[in-house]
Amino acid sequence: VLDSKDLKIKNVTDQSTGQQLSYSLGDKLEVFGSRLEIRLPTTNGNKLNISIEYDTSPEASAFQWLTADQTAGKRQPYLFSQCQAIHCRSFVPCQDTPSVKFPYTAKITAPKEITLLMSAISTGSETDSSDSTKSIYRFEQKVPIPSYLIAIVGGDLESRDIGPRSKVWSEKEFVDAAAFEFSETETMLKTAEDLCGPYVWGRYDLLVLPPSFPYGGMENPCLTFVTPTLLAGDKSLADVVAHEISHSWTGNLVTNKNPEHFWLNEGHTVFVERKIQGRMNGEPLRQLSAAEGWNDLQQSVVDVLKNGPYTKLIPDLRGVDPDDAFSIVPYEKGFTLLYHLETILGGPDEFEPFLKAYIEKFKYKSIDSTQWKDFLFSFFQSKVDVLNKVDWDTWFSAVGMPPIKPEYDESLAVPCQELCDKWSASSDSDLSQFSAKDITMLTSNQIRIFLYKVLLLESPLSLIKVKKMEELYKFNDRKNSEIRLKWLLLCLKVHWEDSIQYALKFVNEQGRMKFVRPIYRALYAWEGSRDTAIKNFLSKRPEMHTTTAELVAKDLHLGSS
Repeated sequence: VLDSKDLKIKNVTDQSTGQQLSYSLGDKLEVFGSRLEIRLPTTNGNKLNISIEYDTSPEASAFQWLTADQTAGKRQPYLFSQCQAIHCRSFVPCQDTPSVKFPYTAKITAPKEITLLMSAISTGSETDSSDSTKSIYRFEQKVPIPSYLIAIVGGDLESRDIGPRSKVWSEKEFVDAAAFEFSETETMLKTAEDLCGPYVWGRYDLLVLPPSFPYGGMENPCLTFVTPTLLAGDKSLADVVAHEISHSWTGNLVTNKNPEHFWLNEGHTVFVERKIQGRMNGEPLRQLSAAEGWNDLQQSVVDVLKNGPYTKLIPDLRGVDPDDAFSIVPYEKGFTLLYHLETILGGPDEFEPFLKAYIEKFKYKSIDSTQWKDFLFSFFQSKVDVLNKVDWDTWFSAVGMPPIKPEYDESLAVPCQELCDKWSASSDSDLSQFSAKDITMLTSNQIRIFLYKVLLLESPLSLIKVKKMEELYKFNDRKNSEIRLKWLLLCLKVHWEDSIQYALKFVNEQGRMKFVRPIYRALYAWEGSRDTAIKNFLSKRPEMHTTTAELVAKDLHLGSS
């Protein structure tokens, strides 16, 4: 029994005998596709080798196909896949669940002008002997992986070496800038190895995708996919790369058994990411990042998810499309639990050995939260009394914010809060105390935190103040996507009509859901921009990634079709 979605099955064959095998496709379910059931021959204990010949659909949810005009270089068309969470079934018939892991090999034919890459090690390429205009590429992934980590990309790609086991790939328009931005990759890898153990995947390459890619990054083994918004000076560049590198252990090597336990992937990965950040850039920055994560979690839990069922660390997702449940919760609520445990169990010197032992214990496996918790108790046998005081039911199963807020060092946020308080207390009639110099000594992290604190003011700033802020600080000229997001949300909150054009420009030039969805939700919430937002979305929908388009349609209350 295999998962399939929109696949045209032509035949199923027992390769050892050439026998055609009978099969049936069940009724299609909108999200989950169709059950492909194959009648297997008698094996007498021997291994079977089965071939399934099939076509994918042009609308396969795993793929985005771009015309040459939709690329930076406008020379060749472009293909990339995104199989997480359950889209691999539209790519290949498989057991499309993270509870099943497998190695894979691939042989792909493409026009010679197209460079092909996969989430695997390249084992060579040659000209197609039957068609000299095409090349054949071969790949092998020896480490067992879940289906969501199968990935493919094809396009007019170039690479640059950025370390002894790493290249960065992109269209040539971005490749040199990307090589510069990702120059610390090897240092991050070595730091992660010190925390988590040996890197087992051989290569760690990065691919900068076209702007429509819906995520900041995707941890495909051997070939991390990243958004081009990172090349615009985002603070999140180092965070995203550290995050995806961390997935090489937490997620790819040790994997959640099903999406309900997604926090095992993402909570641990954020925890390791911030460990890397602290070791490379100092503990105060790690603390600031953790505090900011708490703020983002609070905004998501309270304002977006309304303390609903998807705010549980382990939600009930039976019959639910995992994409619909996707949020910051498993990332930041999971991190908060791990940070809290590290604190009460004796700090990093006690907890970091557990992290490495956990990865060693469960590598190449898929597990659930009970297995994780049982190992935690077995590792800290001398501190079971401490662990028994943890309110596990609330952490795992209660909606809302975590039961405990850690005490983070927020010293780097003090100037952000002071500037926010100054704006809040000032009078609309006298804003002369502010100048462009207010933010010259603030990092991009701190500017973003300042804007976040302004957004959360109980008494919102007036439109007059926001206009003055733009006059002095020139936020509309910023390229940093994280700052642009917070700034545009503030402008839309105070109903500044001039900001609508900037908001639409932002969502049209890139497709990262972290940015696109909050902006569209804000545009929809304001009656003055609602119709314009819907009209813009409908006109741009054909160019958007399937996952992004489906979820934004729901944000705009348009349904999914």
